[in-house]
Amino acid sequence: MRRVVLKMSGEALASAASDETIDASTVDFLAREIASAMERGGLELAVVVGGGNIWRGATGAMAGMNRANSDLMGMLGTVINALALQDAIESHGRPTRVMSAIGMDQVCEPYIRRRAVRHLEKGRVTIFAAGMGNPYFTTDTPAAQRAAEVEADIVLKGTHGGVDGVYSADPRVHPDAQRYDEISFDDVIAQNLRVMDLTAITFCKDNNLPIRVFDLMAPGNLGRALDGHAVGTLVR
Repeated sequence: MRRVVLKMSGEALASAASDETIDASTVDFLAREIASAMERGGLELAVVVGGGNIWRGATGAMAGMNRANSDLMGMLGTVINALALQDAIESHGRPTRVMSAIGMDQVCEPYIRRRAVRHLEKGRVTIFAAGMGNPYFTTDTPAAQRAAEVEADIVLKGTHGGVDGVYSADPRVHPDAQRYDEISFDDVIAQNLRVMDLTAITFCKDNNLPIRVFDLMAPGNLGRALDGHAVGTLVR
């Protein structure tokens, strides 16, 4: 794999052992994993990080907020997470750029596809923030769209909370749930398996963009996924 988009949730930046919205040791762990992965020659890595540790648009909407305004708050949360991740990755010696779908020139670059591709070609970890700049989408869909735009080979969906792939049911509720080593997009859709949101799954299917779902919080797992080991579940 030459060019990869890593999708991680905002909750991955927090910690169950801390009340902090962004846990410094957890962010440092993820930064070390990314920096270590970048030691592979020729790897071009982009990251899309969610904002659920700060704000979820759907949660605000359920509480009576305007959905578009609530989603905008969530998009701004992803920028905060992206800046935290950028700082941590750079502390491990890797050049990094944050590109936002919402203009905020004083803190990061605007997302421009050709510029993003150039950053990747130069070996910079490129973090895409603020989703697509539009409400009513989770950050799964922007991850798929950005991957298609920069012609990535695969989307790596990093999970947290102990779920290490795609299962026939939630393994935290159903201990006998089956984990799939590989599964088709059609089966994911037919079985309504929550790999990513349905819009993202359909987009990846239509654009022949495979997804590998794996446990991002297991040390060395990102490197193993990049090296082609059968960690987690491959969706294609």
